[in-house]
Amino acid sequence: MADPTAFNPAMTEAKTPLIVCGTDTNVGKTVVSALLVQGLVATYWKPIQSGLEEDGGDRNRVCQLLNLPAERWHPEVYNLQAAVSPHWAAEQENCCINPDQLVLPDLSGPLVIETAGGLMVPLNRQWLQLDQLVRWQLPLILVARSGLGTLNHTLLSLEALRLRNLKVLGLVLNGPPHPDNPKTLEQFGGVPVIAQLPHLPNLTAATLAEQWHLQDLSLTFKRLLKSWSQVQ
Repeated sequence: MADPTAFNPAMTEAKTPLIVCGTDTNVGKTVVSALLVQGLVATYWKPIQSGLEEDGGDRNRVCQLLNLPAERWHPEVYNLQAAVSPHWAAEQENCCINPDQLVLPDLSGPLVIETAGGLMVPLNRQWLQLDQLVRWQLPLILVARSGLGTLNHTLLSLEALRLRNLKVLGLVLNGPPHPDNPKTLEQFGGVPVIAQLPHLPNLTAATLAEQWHLQDLSLTFKRLLKSWSQVQ
């Protein structure tokens, strides 16, 4: 089994924050975020967490999975109890998510930002997740399911991002490998499938590290981030 601490070569060059967003809720953004945090030797940040009722939220899951030290994660701006859309979770606690409070952390190293829910999720009654992405203007990784239904959801998501001139570095597909969906998404979506993460019955830092190595993601992200920096 691959050593999860043994693959951090040139990836510390990844100074630009990366945003992990999804085509829907429960598509695997947290697992993909953990994959990137480990592979890029990055800090993890989920600025808005709704759904603390069960196990403390996604940041807790990432920290436990990777055994992250305190300096490798950044606290949430909003921690909301109800496992519902952020705008409604906030309303249930008599508050309103203020986009002006969602300020990027001042960090010198790589940062992986996990968004809440899908792209069109409201953060308040006037502000969508997409509006926040436009404000941040950072490269995106779009996480999608691998199987039935992903073509419609993913292509609609890519279209919404394209209409707002947002840059998608690539897709990560979660689930059993599909014989056609990756090439169809690349053909119609115009972005590469940069990784395909199969179901991992034993989800650990080591099994994530193994996938990182098997799919040669260090070189992939080095190339993608270099390309991003050259067009800025």
